[in-house]
Amino acid sequence: MGIVAGLDSSSEFTRIVVCDTDTGAVIREGHAAHPPLPDDSGKRTEIDPQAWLLALGEAAAGGLLEGVQAIGVSAQQQGVVLLDHTGNSVRPALVGNDQREQTAAADLVDALGGRTAWAQAVGSVPEAGRPVVKLRHLARTEPEHARQVAAVLQPHDWLTWQLLGRPARRTTDRGDASATGYWSAATGSWRPDLLELALGHQVALPEVIGPAAAAGQTPEGLLISAGTGETMAAAFGLGLYPGDAVVSLGASGSVSAVHHEALTDPTGTITSLADATGMHLPVVRTQNAVRVLRGTAELLGRDLAGLSELALNSTPGAYGLVLLPYLEGERTPELPHTAGTLTGLRRESMKPEHLARAAFEGMLCGLADALEVLRTRGVQVRRVFLLGSAAELPAVQALAPALFGAQVLIPSPADYTTLGAARQAAWALGAAEGRLTDREPPRWSAPDCRVLDPGDDVPLGQAVRQQYAAVRDQTHPGAF
Repeated sequence: MGIVAGLDSSSEFTRIVVCDTDTGAVIREGHAAHPPLPDDSGKRTEIDPQAWLLALGEAAAGGLLEGVQAIGVSAQQQGVVLLDHTGNSVRPALVGNDQREQTAAADLVDALGGRTAWAQAVGSVPEAGRPVVKLRHLARTEPEHARQVAAVLQPHDWLTWQLLGRPARRTTDRGDASATGYWSAATGSWRPDLLELALGHQVALPEVIGPAAAAGQTPEGLLISAGTGETMAAAFGLGLYPGDAVVSLGASGSVSAVHHEALTDPTGTITSLADATGMHLPVVRTQNAVRVLRGTAELLGRDLAGLSELALNSTPGAYGLVLLPYLEGERTPELPHTAGTLTGLRRESMKPEHLARAAFEGMLCGLADALEVLRTRGVQVRRVFLLGSAAELPAVQALAPALFGAQVLIPSPADYTTLGAARQAAWALGAAEGRLTDREPPRWSAPDCRVLDPGDDVPLGQAVRQQYAAVRDQTHPGAF
């Protein structure tokens, strides 16, 4: 038996779990908050990266890491730490989805010749928040700072480098590299020409190491694994395998699945990411998910629990009421300037319970559309892990299996991102000691899940999907 730790530096907290290397059982935990936002904007766009180290020290206080043999680091994605020739930060780290970067994203798309050119080059299309776009925005708005940049790291890369004592060698992993916009999951290589297109000059990039590789050892002899981004760490913590998909229910939604190869999508609908195991993690995002439920709940004077109860008083198909949930425009399908649509209004359908039902069906059908994008590209989906607080709503659990056409699993609440980082640390430790191979991650206990089978409701789910698709295609012909 050994002991390893997983560290996750998210946008708001640093969390640490200490786990048994053989089973993944959690032995100890710690956490610390990051500095509060400087104003009431609700979004952070930059932060001094030293704050992450201070939070790490606070989270690890009281001997939390005593006996630990290896650490894995995961961290927030969509961030860049900009270093000068001495290894010091040029300015505070750029983090988060900053909508001021939209112009820079459009500039980059045009500079390379369009969305298809980007999708073929790196498996994704520039959009606000992505590191490549942050560099373009920096070059346009802070040219003096841009000229000082000699190296670019992401948050997990920078934390790993700091833990190792700032060695000459800097590393990252496939997963986090694939989210930059200048690394190709298909070829497994950097595209420095695209980074130069964004920033205006070449810079040093970290070495991309394998999933079971060690980034190095601390001066005290503690092994540090490759680390990864939060999305990949969460998938690894859940123990996903080919055939598993994850549907995340936030204000917006995302659908991802483990796949054996990178998917190049000329439309840019699929973002081709790598995972933390050597496989791939294609992602399709929707602009609207739980915001649809919240908007409908406000309209009907209910909270989400009340909306769920109301929806279950209706019947499949909501008496013909169909809500296309494109309230904030939509990404899947690509309809950035549209709005939501409510159709099927008849005297018998104009009741609160039918509108509530249409909201749940519309949100889940929108996510089922995203799931279908992956299925049509050969991605197998046998099980769907449903994440987010809205996954606990009875209406979501009652409708999702039939609408997704698959078994749905609701994992018990746990910090799967931090657990994934710890599991990676156990893998690197086992590989270093010769107990594991680079193709054999540790077999930790599967998460406790509530399992929901579609059973005999699949035909009902298909009928609701067909009703939804007919309205979608009539309202937005050619969108799919």
